[in-house]
Amino acid sequence: MRAALASVCKKCRLSPLARRLLVQAFLFSSALAAVITLLDAHRHYRNELDTIALQMSQIEQVHLPSVADNLGANQAARLQQTLRSITQLEDFVYVRLVFAAETAFESGQPLAGPGLKRVFALPSTTAEAGLPPGQLEVHASHELAFMRMVKHLGQLASANLLKTVLVALFFAWVFYRLVGRHLRHIAAYAQGPWPVGPAPAALVLPRKEPARPDELTRLAQSVQRMQETLWTLACQERERAHELETELQERSRIEARLHVMATVFESSREAIMISDHANRIVTVNEAFVKLTGYDVGEVLGRNPRMLSAGMTPVEVYKDMWQSLSEQGCWQGEVWDRRKDGRIYPKWLSINAVRGAQEKVTHYVAIFSDISERKEAEEKIYHLAHHDSRTGLANRMSLALELQSAVRQAAQNRHRLALMFIDLDRFKEINDVHGHDVGDKLLVEVAGRLKQAVRHGDTVARLGGDEFVILLRYVNGREGALQVAEKVRESVAAPYEMSGLALRTAASIGLAVYPQDGETVELLMKSADTAMYHAKSTGRDNVQAYSPGMEQALLERIKLVHEMRQALDRHEFQLHYQPQFNARTGQMDGVEALLRWLHPIDGWVSPARFIPVAEQAGLILEIGAWVLGQACHQWRLWYEQTGNPHLRMAVNLSAQQLESDDLIHQVQKLLQRNRMPPECLELEITESMLMEDVDRNVERLGALREMGVKLAIDDFGTGYSSLNYLRMLPIDALKLDRSFVQGVETDSGNAAICLSIIALAHNLGLEVVAEGVETEPQHEFLLQHGCDRLQGFLLGRPVPASEVLELAT
Repeated sequence: MRAALASVCKKCRLSPLARRLLVQAFLFSSALAAVITLLDAHRHYRNELDTIALQMSQIEQVHLPSVADNLGANQAARLQQTLRSITQLEDFVYVRLVFAAETAFESGQPLAGPGLKRVFALPSTTAEAGLPPGQLEVHASHELAFMRMVKHLGQLASANLLKTVLVALFFAWVFYRLVGRHLRHIAAYAQGPWPVGPAPAALVLPRKEPARPDELTRLAQSVQRMQETLWTLACQERERAHELETELQERSRIEARLHVMATVFESSREAIMISDHANRIVTVNEAFVKLTGYDVGEVLGRNPRMLSAGMTPVEVYKDMWQSLSEQGCWQGEVWDRRKDGRIYPKWLSINAVRGAQEKVTHYVAIFSDISERKEAEEKIYHLAHHDSRTGLANRMSLALELQSAVRQAAQNRHRLALMFIDLDRFKEINDVHGHDVGDKLLVEVAGRLKQAVRHGDTVARLGGDEFVILLRYVNGREGALQVAEKVRESVAAPYEMSGLALRTAASIGLAVYPQDGETVELLMKSADTAMYHAKSTGRDNVQAYSPGMEQALLERIKLVHEMRQALDRHEFQLHYQPQFNARTGQMDGVEALLRWLHPIDGWVSPARFIPVAEQAGLILEIGAWVLGQACHQWRLWYEQTGNPHLRMAVNLSAQQLESDDLIHQVQKLLQRNRMPPECLELEITESMLMEDVDRNVERLGALREMGVKLAIDDFGTGYSSLNYLRMLPIDALKLDRSFVQGVETDSGNAAICLSIIALAHNLGLEVVAEGVETEPQHEFLLQHGCDRLQGFLLGRPVPASEVLELAT
């Protein structure tokens, strides 16, 4: 029952105290009700027994006389009725009338259980009636009384139980109203939560305070004081915990820092040495042992000067101790000696550790071997001031040295010279033979330049194939020109490398201080201008700066710009000079000659703009236009005349011959214009052929296989090799006009012409003579078997529209 009550209270969400109180009140009320019920039942049972006893008395007083009367009157029926009426009474179960030990009448069953048994003697009236003495035996059972008592007990128990529950609930409600809810409020207040900030609010019970404080008031006040005390203690504990946490964090940080410092000390790659205030070594790390070669036991207690190599100036140590005394730190470079005697430079950092009253307690020295760093610095300095490929001074180093040289020359009033050198046709060597060969050639040139000047002079490479020579002392412009000419000749000498015989040349520009510039910038600009002038005047020469060169350079720049515009504006034209068969006198071909009609300056000489176009890189584009225009014009003439045998001669530049696109370009033009390959004759100079004979033979062979005719222009003016001439896949040689002129009067020219004609015929080649301007020249060439003739005597270069008139 107690568990059931507890479960019901829990479901009703009563507080633990209210639940316990309700259970105890219920149990107490139940026990009290049980006692009262039992007492009431006992009293009721006693009343039932008393009622039975009273009925026995009534039987004795009422029924017994009636029985006697009936016996006397011999009223047997009424007697039996009277006796039966006794058994019909509640609780009476048996009645017997006995005479002289014999039963005269009985009714019911004799009593077997608890009950009341009475025997009444018959009155004396029966004797008077002549009846023997008799007695009346009556039995009354207690069982029915007990059953009534039990039934009454159940009703009483139910009523008392209801009263008990009501009483318990009433007392519980009264307790809750008067005490329980206040205790609950106090408990909730005591449970918190406790705020970290302000103190807890005052505990106020939800009731009207009595005039005199009762136990609840005192309890609330005690709980509030306890709460305030606990809150104060909690705040103090939190502060203490925060302090402890901060202290632990600080201790952990210090321990971690000490651990890290110890780890760094032991694992540092830099040597660490700690000495005391008297500069005695107290500890070193493993890196110190590896660097110096000394074990720990060999250095403890000793002065660090034991490591000195004796090469550091005394002033450095004085500065070190002064800095340690004033600033507490110093760093610098010193020289030390290892245990094995080897000397090395080290970078040393020292810090003074001060204790109480700012007194020095220890010195911490950290140092490392900087031998590799010094070597690296020297390499970096060398790389920063020297060209990586040739080892010469670079642009930055040249600028520094030139500034210093100009400053000294200004102070000492002496002259210096600056030479700008550009290698001629170096790009062609680079493209043909590869960059490896080109780099080797640059190294060879650098060596020759250094040998060509004095020890105190500076040779620098600006980049690519550009070099600069600074002559610090010269005897005027003539002395500088002599050195420049020596340099030019040295560069022009043949080079043997990688099984190749290579040639290059130098275009040199010369400027002298102070005549050509009093500042570094002006002097370099003058030398650069002179160098460009040297390149524009045919290369492989020396040009000293003069004021007019700047104007010539500007004009050259202007000419390059105008040539680019001429291509876009179609200002270039082709004129055609006829070539005649010497035997028949008929025109069998033409040579396409480039002309430029400037919109302002008129006709510009090819001798003026073609060299500039070659130097500016425009010759490829111009040459491609010339070749395309010539093939197209041949097609137009063929459509007009139907003559498929007219030969078109076109001059190729060196850059065109070197171009990998030349073969494809020629093939494409022949196909587009449906031009027979034998009608196209390409002219190449001797110097172009000799640049790279093997490659040129291969390229010319490909053109020859296509059927294109090939001719060597200006033959005899270069440095041809007869052995190479035999190998070249050519069809004709062109006698230069310098040999044709004067053949009638100059025996030397005549002999050269006869030799070239004989050589060509012996090799199976045709001979074309150009520059035929007089009849004697014409007669001489016809007489000695020249195959074709070309010159002003026979026909001048004319526009395409006039060529057909010459043919007729």
